[in-house]
Amino acid sequence: MSPQTAGEASGVREADAGGDEHDASVPSDPTTLARELLVATKRGAATEPYERALADADDDALEAVREDRPTTLSFWLNCYNAGTQLLLERRPGLYESPLRFVRFFHAPAVTVAGTDLPLDRIENGLLRAGRSKYGLGYVPKLLVTSFERRYALDSCDPRVHFALNCGAASCPAVRAYEPDRVDDQLDLATRVYLDETASYDPDSGVVRVPRVMLWFRGDFGGGAGIRAFLREYDTLPAGAEPAVRYESWDWSRAAGKFVE
Repeated sequence: MSPQTAGEASGVREADAGGDEHDASVPSDPTTLARELLVATKRGAATEPYERALADADDDALEAVREDRPTTLSFWLNCYNAGTQLLLERRPGLYESPLRFVRFFHAPAVTVAGTDLPLDRIENGLLRAGRSKYGLGYVPKLLVTSFERRYALDSCDPRVHFALNCGAASCPAVRAYEPDRVDDQLDLATRVYLDETASYDPDSGVVRVPRVMLWFRGDFGGGAGIRAFLREYDTLPAGAEPAVRYESWDWSRAAGKFVE
């Protein structure tokens, strides 16, 4: 993609150096673009205009993504979930490969400001504030790009694990996140997913939780943090200190798990 000014990425149809035209209906705001890209994947509509506009967005246009935490959260959640749907549609073989964790999660999913971003980088480098996917969430990411340093959240919100959909049957449903509602939306996504996947048996003194809470145990603050988190979302009653057990994960491919 050739560089483009913010004015060119907005409203009017204008030809660029290669003779392409930009659709007047495509918004210029990157946050809206990311959301509309995700909505387009849900509706089966054309995604290319939104993809091009995100790729051509400049640093000035992305200021709110850098500076405003609700905008950062909603933007990267929508980019990740849209990127998943695009990869599953266009390159399903990557997901079905025995090397899924390399081929699918490291393949370019979306391009933002001229930078190709795989799902792995959006999740771990940006949304999880530079934490490695290895080490159960306790280890910092070793190779951090300049893009990640510029656009990452300054701390990890563990609720993102109940909002990110990587295409597996066990993944949470996909919502289109908005900056002015993202906190409430994340609470809803977390509560719904835990209601569906977690269970507490007071007789055995065991609470069973989704496996994502093991893979990213450190994001929740370890065992004590997980129990406190579960009490916050009414999965555990006050004062309960059960043993935590982790359910298995169903990696069967399941595209299009959208909710309103």
